[in-house]
Parts: sequence; structure tokens; C-alpha cells
Amino acid sequence: MLNEKFLNDLERYIKSGELEEDFEHSSDDRRLEILDYLERLMDLAEIANETATRLIFKNTGLGQMFGSGENNESK
Repeated sequence: MLNEKFLNDLERYIKSGELEEDFEHSSDDRRLEILDYLERLMDLAEIANETATRLIFKNTGLGQMFGSGENNESK
């Protein structure tokens, strides 16, 4: 499920300025698609951060305080 090549390509696409260039030269419909994609990417980043935090602190005292311990495995 994890695809390092895709992440590397996406990072390069964003950092290179190519995404911004594509945005500037796109129709209004395509611009909305790009903005929607970026919004979804940011939403996924938040979920990834929450998941990483849960995994790192799982079964620790700090994890128990924030509800990411063993008793909260339904997430």
C-alpha cells in the first residue's frame, strides 16, 4: 500500500514549482481540481500525523493520557 516512488514524485512535483506552473496555465475547472487535490492531501497529512502519534505513543503513559493506549485500539 505504501508507495515511496509516488511520494517522491509528488514531493518533486510540488517543490519544483511545476504544480504552481500547471495551476497558472490551467482552466478554472482544472484549477479547482488542483485545489481540491491539495486540500485532500492536507487532510490526509493530518490523519497521518494523528496515526503516527498514536503508533509512537501506544502503550506508554503519555499514550494512555491521550487515549492512544491499548484500550483504544478501535481507531
